[in-house]
Amino acid sequence: MDDQTRLELEAAAFRRLRDHLRERTDVQNIDMMNLSGFCRNCLSRWYQEAATERGIEMTKDEGREIVYGMPYGEWKDRYQTEATPEQQAAFAASHTHD
Repeated sequence: MDDQTRLELEAAAFRRLRDHLRERTDVQNIDMMNLSGFCRNCLSRWYQEAATERGIEMTKDEGREIVYGMPYGEWKDRYQTEATPEQQAAFAASHTHD
């Protein structure tokens, strides 16, 4: 596979993941972090970091809007729920380093 085709396939996979996460507003970021170790905020940060590496200025909010499909504050108001004590405990346990 040539580099351009690989790049296009990777970009298509990213867009599909982004769109899937936009549709699955029922899935909370804390659940994603607890199960996979990353969430929408991580994905938006990675996008922003990739832009910065290429000399493109992008704010944290701009990166988040690309992933969330709307301003982050709006997404939180519409879809984010308060983390349960169980979710918080699972998060704390999964992010403990020896």
